[in-house]
Amino acid sequence: MPVHSQYLDYEISTDPARLDVTVIHAFLSQTYWSPGVPRAVVERAISGSLCFGLYHQGEQVGFARVVTDRATFAYLADVFVLDAHRGKGLSKWLVQVIVEHPDLQGLRRFLLATRDAHGLYRQFGFTEPGNPKVFMEILRPDVYKQQSSGRD
Repeated sequence: MPVHSQYLDYEISTDPARLDVTVIHAFLSQTYWSPGVPRAVVERAISGSLCFGLYHQGEQVGFARVVTDRATFAYLADVFVLDAHRGKGLSKWLVQVIVEHPDLQGLRRFLLATRDAHGLYRQFGFTEPGNPKVFMEILRPDVYKQQSSGRD
């Protein structure tokens, strides 16, 4: 069942039917973490994640998704609030709703990656990994350039 929360004249919903993929894709394709991401990739990512839409008067103005097994692990990704709605505490509220979500309680590990929002996430208990040497990755920074090849 979708979770709903209200703050000022904004609301957050986990109802996937409300997500505006056009808004989400437009924003994500311009970010430092997913430049040029194809729409089909965004759609696939949404379908495999617990998504949080932030809405103002019914229009999507923010988003976040959590990749999770809802038992032991979660990865917070693609968090954003559109520029016109920043400076109102909405990012903080969005992260609070996420970390308090019933399906994300009792997890052993909750990860995220950020280049510039450490202060926001620290408020909710996120810290640098205690032992970063245990983490490994396969990083393909140009993967969307290869995938798009004229397709969106």
